[in-house]
Amino acid sequence: MAMDRVALAHLPTPLERADRLGAALGLAGGRLWVKRDDCTGLAGGGNKARKLETLVAEALAQGCDTLVTAGGPQSNHVRMTAAAANKVGLDCTVVLAGDQPDVPTGNIVLDVLLGPEVVWAGPLPYAELDAAVGAEAERLGAGGRRAYPIPIGGSSPVGASGYVTAADEIDDQLDDVALVVVADGSGGTHMGLAAGFGDFARVLGVDVGARADLDAYLPGAAAATAALAGRPAPRGTPRVDHDHVGFGYAVPTPAGRAAADLAAHREGLLLDPVYSAKALAGLATAAREGSLPDGRIVFLHTGGLPGLFAAGTEDWVRAAF
Repeated sequence: MAMDRVALAHLPTPLERADRLGAALGLAGGRLWVKRDDCTGLAGGGNKARKLETLVAEALAQGCDTLVTAGGPQSNHVRMTAAAANKVGLDCTVVLAGDQPDVPTGNIVLDVLLGPEVVWAGPLPYAELDAAVGAEAERLGAGGRRAYPIPIGGSSPVGASGYVTAADEIDDQLDDVALVVVADGSGGTHMGLAAGFGDFARVLGVDVGARADLDAYLPGAAAATAALAGRPAPRGTPRVDHDHVGFGYAVPTPAGRAAADLAAHREGLLLDPVYSAKALAGLATAAREGSLPDGRIVFLHTGGLPGLFAAGTEDWVRAAF
């Protein structure tokens, strides 16, 4: 069953052969490919555009006038939700963890430009920040608004359905795809891909430290996403690499910096420190340890370029490995 969608993303995104990067990881020519979901177009691009296509469609179908969501201070999802709201003529309220900085940097600059209502909530853990979305929706409702709450990262079965179709897109673009490697933040991209492929074995999520319950969350969430799409629940159990979190979410790692160097120098790809650099570090470790399956490997580039311009990232960029 196809979900209703609002066209927000430039699709299909390119799937590019990455032989020079593959060689640096010890992979034969033609084995490594990069799915360029950093090129979805909406407000600088990123994987959230696919999720927002179905989420915004449901919000409009329900007669809502405001999108409400949350994220960290440098949230890519918040930036893109604000842009999606502007594109379809809805208002937007976002809850950001932490305190408002004196000088905006990175994604916060773009948030200011896009103009959502911003609620700075202080240092909230993941579950409390997600709950704040519902609280803000209730506040807006009490004032006569019709708010549509979107969980952190757009990671509901409705949002993740965008990656059910992305799995089909990858298989249409390339034969013999054995594994897709993706950063695991809120889990929505992982659960959508697993539901689309029908098999958890075809997706490796690299945990970036956003939520502590990924292993418990993904099976039921992927099954619900598959059911919404009219497909059977994916086989097997989720594959999640927890070894590349480092000191926590949004804390860059030396391994991520080394991976970003490889991507930039071998393919001209720019990776962000929070998501895609840690994900490529996980792929590099799997290649080094010989744990990748036979067949073609797809690295899903989820975007996040504004994170390179966030306060504090300059020290990570200056580091040499």
